[in-house]
Amino acid sequence: MKISYMRRILASFSKKPTFASTCRAFHAEKVSADSRGLPVVHHSRYVCDLPPGHRFPMGKFPRVLHCLLKDQIVSEQQVWTPELVSEEILNCVHTTEYVKNFVSGKVEEKAQRRTGFPWSKGLVRRCRYETGGTLLAAEVALERGLACSTAGGTHHAFPDHGSGFCLINDLAVTARYLRNSSSSCPASSSSSSSSTAGGGRKVLIVDLDVHQGDGTAFIFKDEPGVFTFSIHGEKNFPLHKQRSDLDVSLPDGTEDGQYLSTVEAHLPGLLDSFRPDLVLYDAGVDPHTEDDLGRLRLTDAGLYQRDLYVLKTVVARGIPIATVIGGGYASDVDKLAVRHSIVHRAATQVWKECGM
Repeated sequence: MKISYMRRILASFSKKPTFASTCRAFHAEKVSADSRGLPVVHHSRYVCDLPPGHRFPMGKFPRVLHCLLKDQIVSEQQVWTPELVSEEILNCVHTTEYVKNFVSGKVEEKAQRRTGFPWSKGLVRRCRYETGGTLLAAEVALERGLACSTAGGTHHAFPDHGSGFCLINDLAVTARYLRNSSSSCPASSSSSSSSTAGGGRKVLIVDLDVHQGDGTAFIFKDEPGVFTFSIHGEKNFPLHKQRSDLDVSLPDGTEDGQYLSTVEAHLPGLLDSFRPDLVLYDAGVDPHTEDDLGRLRLTDAGLYQRDLYVLKTVVARGIPIATVIGGGYASDVDKLAVRHSIVHRAATQVWKECGM
C-alpha cells in the first residue's frame, strides 16, 4: 500500500466527517442502546437448518457476532436487530411472481438446485431477515456514517430467479428501496448537488467478493443512479458474467500487493466522479488464500488492509457506508467466522480514529 497516500487519508480525519440526517424510521426490531460505538446489525435468525453435509457454512453467521463479543471488539449494546423485510419491499427489485412463489414454497426442484438450497420456511425467514439486516445497516449508516451487518452480500440473485446460494439480492433491494424512498429526503452533504434528477439517492455498490455480483450488475444495468463496481476472480463463478459499470478481473493466485494496488487505482476516482450519497460495501472474504472456492491468495492482513482502506477512503469524504460480509467458504467455520469479522474490526478502528 502506498504509505504517502494513506497518510493523506488519515490526515483528513482531523476534521470529523458530517453526515446528513434522514427522514425515515428504522426498519428495526431493536434499536441500539449505545450511541457511541460502531453500529452492528445482527439477528439470531440469520440461520436456518440445512441437510447434513451441506457445503454452505450456515453456522458462520452467529459465530461472527460471537467472536466480536468474545474479543471485546463490540458490546451487546451496539447491536441493532432488523425487522423481517416485507414482500412489498422485496418487490421493488424481484418480480411479484418470484417473491410469491419463494415465500409460499412453490419452487421447482430445478430452481432449488440452481440456488444450492432446498426450500424451507426457515430458508425464507433467514433470507428476509438477512435482507432486512442490510437495509437496516444502510439506514443506520445514513444517520451515523458507518454501520456493519453480520450477514448479507447475496449478489447472484436476479429479479426472477436465485443462483449460487443467493435467493434475494439484499444489496439491490437496499439500494433500490432507499433510492425510491429518498425523493422527499435531503441528500448527504457529500453529494447533495449530484443526485440524479428525480431519481433519489445515488448509490455506489463496491463488491469485493471473489465472485462477480452478476445479479446486481444485471438489475442496475440501465439505472444511472446506481453504480456497480466489482473486483473479482477472472476464471471464477459465474462462468457467464454480466457487465457491471466497472469490472476488474484478477488472475488466479493474485496476492495482497497486486489486489490492494487494484483497489487503490479505482476507488478514489469513482468516489470523486460518481459522488454517491451512500456506499454499500460487500467485504467478501473468499479472496483469501485458504478459501475453498476463492482461487486468489490474500492473507488475513491483506483483507484487513483492504477493508481499512475502503472504509477510510469513503468515510474521509463524508459519505455514509454500510458493510455486508459477502462470501466465504471453509470447513473450519470458527476460523471462517473470525475471517468474516475482519471488516467489523477494521470498521471499529475507523470509527475510533474518526471520532464518529
